[in-house]
Amino acid sequence: MTTLNRAELSAAVGDDGWRLILGDLCTQAAAGSLRQSAEAAAALAGVELAETDPRLDARQDRLLVTLAGAFRDGGADPAVVADARRLTTRLRELGLTPEPARSQTGEIAIDALDIPAVLPFWRAVLGYVDESDVAIIDPAGKGPSFWFQQMDTPRPQRNRVHIDVVVPHDQARSRIDAALAAGGRIVGDAEAPAFWVLADREGNEACVCTWQARD
Repeated sequence: MTTLNRAELSAAVGDDGWRLILGDLCTQAAAGSLRQSAEAAAALAGVELAETDPRLDARQDRLLVTLAGAFRDGGADPAVVADARRLTTRLRELGLTPEPARSQTGEIAIDALDIPAVLPFWRAVLGYVDESDVAIIDPAGKGPSFWFQQMDTPRPQRNRVHIDVVVPHDQARSRIDAALAAGGRIVGDAEAPAFWVLADREGNEACVCTWQARD
């Protein structure tokens, strides 16, 4: 079966109100009340989907919709695109407008010399579960994921915990510009557009990340 790469998946669903956030397809829609948001979630739950793992988060002012794992194992099933379009159609029938540009997710990265030695501590103290050999996630899907970056030598003069802010690819530049205007600086952009490394005035780092340049 032919699968879609990240660029193909992103292009296929962009006009339908979705953005690829690493491996997930995400959108959201403003709602006038928690009741409207919950009723919309119930309506989307009734849409028959072929391939995806939908996650619906009804809030007072909006409904967040995620197709988790839409891109995995190096590709996306074309059925994912059809699923996303079905949900978009249902949202619009309900009078709601997808707002994908507001979608984002966060990760916390920890540099480690010995990942197998430190990962179990964080898994235990957070109550998380393994996602991979180098990543742990909240089983309730509420907290940010933690991933562990292999470090070859100690770096005592640099922070070893940083935040990854994963945004839609078409929002990265504006997010970076806002951070720079707020007093930040770009520390490194060699891996852009996969990620830019930024820092505050005291050198504490955060990465603005997209799906791009990861294939």
